[in-house]
Amino acid sequence: MKYQRTDSFAADYRRLPQAERERFQKAVAGFNDASDAYGEHHQPFPKALRVKPVQGAPGIFEMTWSFSGPDGRATFEWSQAESEPAVLWRRIGGHEIFKNP
Repeated sequence: MKYQRTDSFAADYRRLPQAERERFQKAVAGFNDASDAYGEHHQPFPKALRVKPVQGAPGIFEMTWSFSGPDGRATFEWSQAESEPAVLWRRIGGHEIFKNP
C-alpha cells in the first residue's frame, strides 16, 4: 500500500517515544495487509486495529492499536499516489489528535 503523510503527522511522529513508533510500525504492517484485502475483496479490517470513521470529520478514519499505556491512534484518509490507491496519514498520537484529525 502506498502512503503519504501530512506535515502534522510527521511532527506528531517525531514527538513519539521510540517504543510507540515501533508499535505503530507493527500495526501498519497489519493495516497494509488488511488494506489490500479491503480494497480487492471488501474484507473487513481486523478488529484489533479498530478502523472506523472519525465522528464529525467526513472522509477521515482512525486506526487504534493501543488503548492504554499510552493510547495509540492515527488518523488517515484514502487518497491516490501515482494513480494508485494510497493512504494519507494525517495525525498520530493519543486521543488529543481528534481535536484536529
